Amino acid sequence: MSTAQPLTGPAPSIHTISLFVNNKPGVLVRVALVFSRRAFNLESLVVSPAAEGRFSRMTIVCSGAAEALGQVVKQLAKLIDVVHAVDHTGDASYEVEIALVKLECALDKRTEILQIAEHYKARVVDYGPESLVLQAYGSSEKLDALIELLRPFKLTELVRSGKLLMARGKAVT
Repeated sequence: MSTAQPLTGPAPSIHTISLFVNNKPGVLVRVALVFSRRAFNLESLVVSPAAEGRFSRMTIVCSGAAEALGQVVKQLAKLIDVVHAVDHTGDASYEVEIALVKLECALDKRTEILQIAEHYKARVVDYGPESLVLQAYGSSEKLDALIELLRPFKLTELVRSGKLLMARGKAVT
């Protein structure tokens, strides 16, 4: 019989980092290796073209030791294809995430589901005879709360975009 050892030390904290990178093959691998070497777990990763096509924007949500985060950002900034790296944890920024939630539900359960969806400003994007798909957007915390309320209704599929972030005002993202 084995006994589980209790986890010790502080729980890893969640961080949001924005990278502005050259749009070239291999950049994502080099970025991911920096996080891996420092024992950071990538919670979500969104990569999209920037306003100028030769660049891309990466928004990375990761968990790991707060003390090591400064070193991770410095190492990211030193990568050859990274133009700049910014830690937005705690910054004034606009953040949004999108979720698609598929629920298996009979007609008699739909009213309750639709009331929950309305409260969270989610909308139905697909009605089926025994299922429906909701689309919701907002903060990660808002989506977490919505999903927890929907779990008792036989949640069959869940897809989340990952966090999108833009710094407010004149601050650089």
